[in-house]
Amino acid sequence: MSGRLVITPRIRKSPFFDAAVKYGATDFSVYNKMYMPFGYDTPEAEYRALTNDVTLWDVGAQRMVEITGPDAFRFTDMLTPRDLSKCKVGQCKYVVITDQNGGVLNDCVLLRRGENHFWICYGDNDLRLWARGVAVHSGMDVTVAEPDVSPLQVQGPKSRAVMDELFGDTVSGLAYYTHADAELDGIPLVVSRTGFTAELGYEVYLMDGSKGVEIWEAIMAAGKPHGMVPASPSRIRRIEAGILDYGTDINESVNPFEIGLDRLVSLDSEADFIGKAALTRIRAEGITRHIAGIRLEGEPLAYNGWAWDVSRNGEAVGKMTSVIYSPTLETNIALVMITMDCQELGTELEVATPDGPRRAVVVEMPFVDPNHERSRA
Repeated sequence: MSGRLVITPRIRKSPFFDAAVKYGATDFSVYNKMYMPFGYDTPEAEYRALTNDVTLWDVGAQRMVEITGPDAFRFTDMLTPRDLSKCKVGQCKYVVITDQNGGVLNDCVLLRRGENHFWICYGDNDLRLWARGVAVHSGMDVTVAEPDVSPLQVQGPKSRAVMDELFGDTVSGLAYYTHADAELDGIPLVVSRTGFTAELGYEVYLMDGSKGVEIWEAIMAAGKPHGMVPASPSRIRRIEAGILDYGTDINESVNPFEIGLDRLVSLDSEADFIGKAALTRIRAEGITRHIAGIRLEGEPLAYNGWAWDVSRNGEAVGKMTSVIYSPTLETNIALVMITMDCQELGTELEVATPDGPRRAVVVEMPFVDPNHERSRA
C-alpha cells in the first residue's frame, strides 16, 4: 500500500519536527495524535548505525503524565501493580498500567522526580485521560497534567561518549534506569539512562518546547565525531530484543502474565491497585496463552501491517503480532501470542503470511543478547 500522510494543524508536531524534516525524515506515523518520524534511511542502514555507532530519535510523540500533590505517591501506586515503595527519588521504573479487569492499558517508563512528583512516559493511547478520570473519583489530593516535556532518544554503543561531550560524567555515568536534572546552554533538561533499543542509550527530556531545534542541533554537533545519524525507532532491534510495542503486541485485552511481565505485578503489596482482584484471580486460575518468539523460514519478510494467523497441524493457535528480518541472525523472527500447549522450544507452527503459509519454529526470546548486556554496559 502506498500513499502520503497529509500534514494538518489538527495533528500536533513535536518540538523537534522541523529539525527532523531538515535532517531528512521522509516518512511519518501518527502516534498519540502527533507526527512521529519514520524513515531517514533504510531500516537496515539505521539498524547498523544504532548497533555500531549512535543515533538520535525524535520521540516527542511519547507523551507524559505528570502527577503531583500531597497524595501523588499513593495515587500513582494505585495506577500500577508494580510496588512503587521500592522506587527512590531519581530512579526510573518500567511499569504496566492495568484496568479493573487486569488488562494492560499501557507499558511505560516511570520517573520519580520527588517524593510526591512522578512522570509517566507512555505509549500510544489516552493514558492521561484515564489517569485524570481515576483522579476525579479517587478522593485524593492530586493533580494530573501534561507537562511541557518532550523526549529525544540518544541510542547506540557510542551514546555514552556523546553524553560525556554534552554534560560530563554526571550524566554519562548514570546508572541503568536512573535520571538526573541537566541543562544545555541554559535550557532545562532531564536525562535518563533508558531507551527502546536494548542498546546502551539515554533519553533527553526537553522541558521547554520552544527550544527543540536548538537541542537537536546541539546533540547532533556533539555526536558528529562519533558518527551520529538521525534515525527512527528500530523495529528490527526492538523485535530482536523481545521488546513489546503497545498497540501491536500489547493492548487492553491482554494481561501482564500473558506477556511475560509477571515481575511487574506485586500481588503481595499493601497497595489496592486497580485490577488487583482481577489479577489475583487470573494468577490463581492460570493463563491459556502467552507471548513467544519464533523463527520463520523463507525469504526476508517486511514488517507486518496487521496480525497474521498462526496454526499448528491445521488448527488455529494464535496470532503473529510483529515480524522482521534480522540482519544479525540472517533469518525472519517474530513475536506470537499462542496457546500454552505450543510454548515448548522447537514446536513447529505455520504462519499465514500475505504471500502464503510459512513454516516456523518456537525459539528462545530475546533472540539477540538475551542477558541484556548491551543496555547495561
